Amino acid sequence: MKALLEELKVKIIETLNLEDVTPDDIKEDQPLVGGELGIDSIDVLELVMMIDKDYSVRIDNKDVGAKVFSTLKTLAGYVSENSRQTAS
Repeated sequence: MKALLEELKVKIIETLNLEDVTPDDIKEDQPLVGGELGIDSIDVLELVMMIDKDYSVRIDNKDVGAKVFSTLKTLAGYVSENSRQTAS
C-alpha cells in the first residue's frame, strides 16, 4: 500500500500540474479536495480519468467520488480494492 500511496502522489502532481508541490507535501490523511493543495471539482474530474486510465478503476458516482477523494489514504484504498491490474 505504501508504494501505491507514493505512486498516487506523483500521479496527482503530474496530472494536475501542481507546481511547487512535492510528493512529501501530500499527506495521507490530509483532505484532497478543498485542502492545502487547492484541488477543486475540475481537478477531481481529471483525477477520475487518470485513475480509470492507469488503474482501470471507475469512479462513476458522485457520492462514491466524494468518499474516495476525501484523503490520499481513502483514494489508495479504493484503487487497491478495485484495481483489475495484477501486482507486478
